[in-house]
Amino acid sequence: MKKHLLAVMLGLGLLGTSGVASADISVPHLETTGSGEITVQPDMAVFSVAVEEVKPTAQAAKQAADQAVTAFVERLLAQGLERNQIQSANISLQPQYTYPKNNAPQLKGYRASRSITVTVNQLDNLNTYLDHALGDGINRINAIELKVRDEKTFQEQARQAAIQDAINKAESLAKGFGEKLDGVWNISYQSNQPRPIMMRMAMDSPNEAAMTYQDAQITIRDQVAVTFKLED
Repeated sequence: MKKHLLAVMLGLGLLGTSGVASADISVPHLETTGSGEITVQPDMAVFSVAVEEVKPTAQAAKQAADQAVTAFVERLLAQGLERNQIQSANISLQPQYTYPKNNAPQLKGYRASRSITVTVNQLDNLNTYLDHALGDGINRINAIELKVRDEKTFQEQARQAAIQDAINKAESLAKGFGEKLDGVWNISYQSNQPRPIMMRMAMDSPNEAAMTYQDAQITIRDQVAVTFKLED
């Protein structure tokens, strides 16, 4: 039976690039896209909180915001966090006006705001830190990101699963068409970075996070496109 060039395209996301690659291959070949997926539970978090204070003077607003930040940072350090796990932003000061009808705007005070970002390596402590933030004068929780610490290990597992998936598909397709594989001609790969789980919670329900992140899962995916040669 006369051999023909055989190109099997799997994965819509790679149709554009694979078509170009196929045009340059002068041997019988088969193309597959392998996908790998690993599901893990988060074991760390990064959260961002802020303090906002409105006072009659800029100095008073700044002092109030600085005091809340200092109290919270000192508490975190006393609880065993390293200084490099805590990042506090510079203060922002903005004048606050009232706008009486038919009158010029009137200065009523100044709003001072500062944010703090904290990396939590022990997820069990997350809710405790959030509770303490509110007790120390922090009055806004911006966001919580749930992550996995050993990200590279799980990414490698997903990558190997994608490679094996590409091989399995190629072997199955070749067998179905009565062909045999004869090695790898080309590999196309673009790294996939896992996305942290983003959470938000209201100031009046700080325990909401604890009920959610304990059951959360992070899915780490990877993909690889492989061109296999077929035996002549």
